[in-house]
Amino acid sequence: MMETGNDPHVWTRFTPAERIGRSIVYIVCAIAIIWSLQTVEIIPEFLYDAPEQTADLFARMWPFDWKFWPMVWSTLVETFHIATLGTILAILMALPLSFMAARNFTTNPILRWVAQFIFVSSRSVNSLIWALLFVAIFGPGALAGVFSIAVRSIGFVGKLFGEALEEAHQGPIEALTATGAPRAAILLKGYWPQAEPAFWSVALLRWDINIRESAVLGLVGAGGIGVALDAALNNLYWDQVGLILATIFAVVVITEIVTSFVRSRII
Repeated sequence: MMETGNDPHVWTRFTPAERIGRSIVYIVCAIAIIWSLQTVEIIPEFLYDAPEQTADLFARMWPFDWKFWPMVWSTLVETFHIATLGTILAILMALPLSFMAARNFTTNPILRWVAQFIFVSSRSVNSLIWALLFVAIFGPGALAGVFSIAVRSIGFVGKLFGEALEEAHQGPIEALTATGAPRAAILLKGYWPQAEPAFWSVALLRWDINIRESAVLGLVGAGGIGVALDAALNNLYWDQVGLILATIFAVVVITEIVTSFVRSRII
């Protein structure tokens, strides 16, 4: 709020410079939206019958083809294995990097830069792209899915746990250092008790996310329930597609409930 020069009793919310800046932002956003709509090339004819096509598609998905359930179950178990092993592997690789990235633990700026570079590289590439890469290396199957989940998760786990280490109080750490405690003792008794709740929170949250991401890796040949979904889509077996989608939705809801409950008990 500011007082105008002409009338001391009239107040305005923004200064003239702020109003000009906000106007420029609005204009740029409007131009970007119009430009995007022209680039996307929306065809109005396809939008008109979209509700009808959607209703027809869902009608084809019901009733579910329960004879297909054994295949869905086996690929669902494989999805859990991919997500779990990928998360464990990511944690094992991310923990050393998180200590390298923490400013209060590593004083060498080059080591911190290397760790941050790995975190950014991991997060900048989507899990499906990583899956395509590892399918080319290892061939189709769950192994490619495990490595794609692991590499994608390194940046998430390492960055958040590194930030938790940086927020650790220095009092206990300085006390251990003053007594001449070795580096391992400072790590286990000074840093870990303070960062442990954040570690479990990050690990459970990433596992929950990896369950969802693993469900679609099969679309590019990286194993899991996505393989069954891809086969059903290619063959236009919509009753099987409906069963798979309903299963994925139920699994996502259940894992969200389970991880929230476990986090509330541990943290």
